[in-house]
Amino acid sequence: MPFVKDGGRRIEYERIEVARVGRPTLVFLHEGVGSVAMWRDFPSRVAHATGCDALVYSRYGYGNSDALREPRTVRYMHDEALVALPELLDKFALERPILVGHSDGASIALIHAGGTDRPLTGLVAMAPHVMVEDISVTSIAAARVAYETTDLRAKLARYHAAVDSAFWGWNRIWLDPEFRDWNIEAYLPRIKCPVLAIQGEDDEYGTLEQLRRIGAQVAAAELVDLADCRHSPHKDQPEAVLEAITRFVDRITA
Repeated sequence: MPFVKDGGRRIEYERIEVARVGRPTLVFLHEGVGSVAMWRDFPSRVAHATGCDALVYSRYGYGNSDALREPRTVRYMHDEALVALPELLDKFALERPILVGHSDGASIALIHAGGTDRPLTGLVAMAPHVMVEDISVTSIAAARVAYETTDLRAKLARYHAAVDSAFWGWNRIWLDPEFRDWNIEAYLPRIKCPVLAIQGEDDEYGTLEQLRRIGAQVAAAELVDLADCRHSPHKDQPEAVLEAITRFVDRITA
């Protein structure tokens, strides 16, 4: 896997090149304990279905990127959205990309879209968080117990070179009492690009109120809620998600 320097840190990435000239690039932003490898073949499937190139990367502290060297702060997603992501897009000379984010990655994409002047062709937010709910905290506390008492650590270690810093960096800040006030709704009315927001009706980390708030505050938002689907729509309902994204990309690039 190749690496690029971003903010002085080594970041792993993968490029999928399938597009004809002039098509926007899809930039994939993983979940709170995700990585390039944890996406599996989903980015490739989306790239081929939409006819767009893709850039997939592991943020600082995840996958084979540099391990986290300090505790995360309440603004860690803001730092990714407003500092690290713009630098990465410049490194690859990507203009008007389509951001495809899952969970934390979806929140980072929303902050980026509403908090910078950089133009985007569109944004796909899967299982996004715009505020903290009780269900989020309860499930993240349960993940902590599972990490300490089950084989969850061993499973995640397949995808992260420094699995403990990856997990605890995410888990501890979400369970910090200060994080309960985290809210990014102020960015939503500033988003100018089309947004496709997708969430499972059985999402254990958030309710459909997350989608409703996006729909109420983003000017060009399309909402998709999926039955029989938990926190990872692209894994639980891959065909429905692939179809929705392909249709969205076709529409916004027509």
